[in-house]
Amino acid sequence: MMAKINPKLIHVSKHQRDKMLGASLADELREQYKKKTLRVIKGDSIMVVRGEYKGRGGKVEDVDTERSTLHIEGMQREKIRGGQVKVPIHASNVKITGLNLEDKYRSSRLQGSGRPQTAEKMGEKEEKKETTAKKAANKEEKKAEDVGE
Repeated sequence: MMAKINPKLIHVSKHQRDKMLGASLADELREQYKKKTLRVIKGDSIMVVRGEYKGRGGKVEDVDTERSTLHIEGMQREKIRGGQVKVPIHASNVKITGLNLEDKYRSSRLQGSGRPQTAEKMGEKEEKKETTAKKAANKEEKKAEDVGE
């Protein structure tokens, strides 16, 4: 039996498939981070907004990038022969209510700074901005003097 996967996604590379694992943010997170959607990762708290489990929430236990599905703590279905099975829920059917910010890269991206930078680099950037601003001001003064003559 073949895995149930969208035929359009068979030849899509992994890094592009990862981007498809996005889910919308809850309103308070949307206001805080000024973003509408984010990629879901293990450890995020989510709320299901569509389907059989609508209204239930939990933490993401596992992320399946091939099928764009999530396995959430506490969401299990009972098998006919007995036993419990984790229910896969598509990433587009959930809303992120809490973020896992253990990853420094992710937390810095959410703050809007991109990659985490050292204090030295930040100081160098500020110095460059100041010198370019001074140069621009000097050019404008020279133009004003040339026009005045």
